[in-house]
Amino acid sequence: MLEPAPAESAGRRPEKGKKPLSATRRAVLLALAAAPFAALANSDPTASLQRWGSGEFRRFGFLVYEATLWATDDPQRPPLALKLTYKRSLAGQAIAEASVKEIRNLGRTDEASLQRWGAAMARLFPDVKAGDHIIGQYTPEAARFYFNGRLLGSIDEPAFAQAFFAIWLDPKTSAPELRAALLQRVG
Repeated sequence: MLEPAPAESAGRRPEKGKKPLSATRRAVLLALAAAPFAALANSDPTASLQRWGSGEFRRFGFLVYEATLWATDDPQRPPLALKLTYKRSLAGQAIAEASVKEIRNLGRTDEASLQRWGAAMARLFPDVKAGDHIIGQYTPEAARFYFNGRLLGSIDEPAFAQAFFAIWLDPKTSAPELRAALLQRVG
């Protein structure tokens, strides 16, 4: 016995000259249509991590951002994520330049790498305003960056990822009080 085509089984006939969609073809099209939504559902870099500490970063007495750290049992090794919630407007270029300066102050003196990393960060980091947040995700292979929940991109160099997150986590950081607050386990 022949099974009716899907359009016929729903009481509809396919348009003249058009073949009904096969079940496989329909499943593939639905999967493709749902793919962007599935990517959004899995884009939280903190999802599989535990919340650690949080603190404030101030410059000249002005609150620049609040930071929160997510990590596994060791908050100084990847995988981890650091969320910066900005309290004032800053240009993305200024964020990139400040990051290079901090990395340099921690002892990285390879100017070619610092210039390459600065240019990559300047391309990735958007201008921010109060309330915006950037999450940096540290994996052993790379650093990924998210802006208000949207993936900006990644810098796929393990040395960059280590140097970038050292800005907050290295014992020689320029913000030791913030480091101490981040490394406090919550709960």
